[in-house]
Amino acid sequence: MPEDAEIELTAENTSVGGLSISAISFAGNRPISNAVIEIAYSDAPENIIEVLRTDENGRTGTIELDTPDLEYSMEPSSERPYATVNLRITREGYETVEINGVQILPDVTARQNFVLAPAPENPEDADSYVSFNIGPNVLYGDYPPSIIEDEIKPLSESGEVVLDAVVIPEYIIVHDGAPRSNATNYWVKYKDYIKNVASSEIYATWPTAAIYANVLAIQSFTLNRVYTEWYRNKGYDFTITSSTAYDHKWIPERNIFDTIDRCVEDIFNNYLSRPGVKQPILTQYCDGRNVTCPNLMSQWGSKNLADQGYSAAQILRYYYGDSIYINTSELISGVPSSYPGSELTVGSTGSDVRTIQQQLNEISTAYPRIPKLAVDGVYGQNTAESVRVFQDIFDLPVTGIVDFSTWYKISQLYVGVSQIAEYQ
Repeated sequence: MPEDAEIELTAENTSVGGLSISAISFAGNRPISNAVIEIAYSDAPENIIEVLRTDENGRTGTIELDTPDLEYSMEPSSERPYATVNLRITREGYETVEINGVQILPDVTARQNFVLAPAPENPEDADSYVSFNIGPNVLYGDYPPSIIEDEIKPLSESGEVVLDAVVIPEYIIVHDGAPRSNATNYWVKYKDYIKNVASSEIYATWPTAAIYANVLAIQSFTLNRVYTEWYRNKGYDFTITSSTAYDHKWIPERNIFDTIDRCVEDIFNNYLSRPGVKQPILTQYCDGRNVTCPNLMSQWGSKNLADQGYSAAQILRYYYGDSIYINTSELISGVPSSYPGSELTVGSTGSDVRTIQQQLNEISTAYPRIPKLAVDGVYGQNTAESVRVFQDIFDLPVTGIVDFSTWYKISQLYVGVSQIAEYQ
């Protein structure tokens, strides 16, 4: 599909989408305050339309930007359904970073994270900067179609290595190209990988059921590669590739969207199974417009079924058959302790409450807006308020209740801030 088929925005065909930005340091995962971000539409990069500054939490507010009308992302079209902007972030003591082609869809918020490294010590390199270019969404761009594989991999070969159980990994090693290419390997946190792929392969404006169905398919496919050690058993040193012919499209430093972010936080430990088979299903799919794939999910088809009222599970069974079911991994690497199985709220007591209080106190050293707590194992109003502040900072529903997604978000930040992952 041509990448220059950009819609000329007029009053008749314009909507608005949100953009929020965060900045953390490469060393220590600490928020970076007072970073300056210049924003320009990609088709007029010299025309700065907004200048934002990060707060004490390393975050900006959400601004609104013009986008093509919502309808363009709801049906297959030769027109690009999103606007693109270029971002440049500067902060004394840190390397300048540019990210070009950040995608802004209507009616949802694009979230762009910057990870800043210290500025070069050599004064001659002071004007250097790092630049990334975000490629088009798979539904709009021109990418290779999937090479169809068996959904269940035979694991009886001599010397085959597989995991003992389905484990949610802390990191995915992504080879940014086809398997045999001389491409860079990136270490990417598992949830961040899933959010990146989903933001690259579907539109975040779609109905919730379609987003959940596609995210479940992405997670199951990814966990099949993890569980079977697919590429390592072929002599490679990575988990998965960014080639759409073999795996999913992952784009370094691309923005994600709030609807996809919430979905992944809710269900990141879920995957798809068949009865009596331990390994997750290799759930391949195609767009259903440029490429059709019988007996596999169509992305546009999933959106149309969601429009008709199908749930995520019904969409998946429509394409993969009635025997498919949603499974859950209880093993999640890289976190201090697993979710207790029920929500923590005012009146809760015990070691799980103490764990949350202790972790929030550690996080508050980097994010001082979060109130310090007495680590007493009693979930009172002070703990609820600390949880609410945490949820507000990190774009979770502000309830003051530690549910599944809040528990693991706290764990993720605790690991990052305390750097305990170095010792595990």
